[in-house]
Amino acid sequence: MATVAGMRLCLPYAKTPAALKHNAKKQRSMVTTASIAVEQQAQSGTKVALVRIGTRGSPLALAQAYETRDKLIAYHPELGEEGSIEIVIIKTTGDKILSQPLADIGGKGLFTKEIDEALLNNEIDIAVHSMKDVPTYLPDKIILPCNLPREDVQDAFISSTAASLSELPSGSFVGTASLRRKSQLLHRYPYLNVLDNFRGNVQTRLRKLNEGQVQATLLALAGLKRLDMTETVTSILSIEEMLPAVAQGAIGIACRSDDEKMASYLASLNHEETRLAVACERAFLRALDGSCRTPIAGYACRDENGDCIFRGLVASTDGKTVLETSTKGLYALEDMVIMGKEAGKELLSRAGPGFFDSL
Repeated sequence: MATVAGMRLCLPYAKTPAALKHNAKKQRSMVTTASIAVEQQAQSGTKVALVRIGTRGSPLALAQAYETRDKLIAYHPELGEEGSIEIVIIKTTGDKILSQPLADIGGKGLFTKEIDEALLNNEIDIAVHSMKDVPTYLPDKIILPCNLPREDVQDAFISSTAASLSELPSGSFVGTASLRRKSQLLHRYPYLNVLDNFRGNVQTRLRKLNEGQVQATLLALAGLKRLDMTETVTSILSIEEMLPAVAQGAIGIACRSDDEKMASYLASLNHEETRLAVACERAFLRALDGSCRTPIAGYACRDENGDCIFRGLVASTDGKTVLETSTKGLYALEDMVIMGKEAGKELLSRAGPGFFDSL
């Protein structure tokens, strides 16, 4: 494993917003259909579901749950019979408290705790998560053996007044709920104002933008693709301009550790390249003991030679201090976990005592 200076990352293919809109037609989220199906299943009471999928209730969470459902049916035709799969919507702490920044609510698992409890209480059989919301340590008796193929990891810039971040006038307001985005924005564009309590689902944030509460916002391109909403994208930020969150664009599916049937179902859906990249990034996050109070970014990918390239970042919330590291090694689980862990230790050492305490 070697440290790489001035490394060129293996970037996702950058498509124009027009091209994204064209391709998104093939990826309908079926959220409306999903909601109707859930209600019909609940009312019928005629069949006990073979697989109960736990999820948050936002349109994006439902889109991810139904992507999981469709893949289960594709690999296991017996689950295609009506009523075999049930969607169970669970409201989490992060969904209930919208008036405060995530960093002020505190704690970990703000979007997963109640879903984990439902899983342990046998109220659901599997849990579908956005991996960036999953704490680095899972509760006892829960495993996460499956990641679906990763979507685009880049962030999207959305504005009706400017074509890019660099074109926003001094003093413009940019809304985000992410300290990672806030710190990187202020580092590059210190003349902007960043509102860090710009919370809500994708539709809510876009409504706030249209109402003029801010002049621009940043959203994960992956979510916009899954919701078939790429027509809202003004421009796409490069990895160099905005390093993504750990596990951004990745869906994780958890089950109970003693449930061999569900583990078998999930094994058939797992995308190993994504699972390894996520493991590398989460090892980095674990080494930093990152939380919602810490601006941390990390991205692992396979280069043209088949090796893993990892890039990590920690920053102060005001963007005045940004520490970055890059490393390269074999694209294999053990090597990649070590890469992530060592990168985290390096940035901890460089940040020095008290850096994270001051955030």
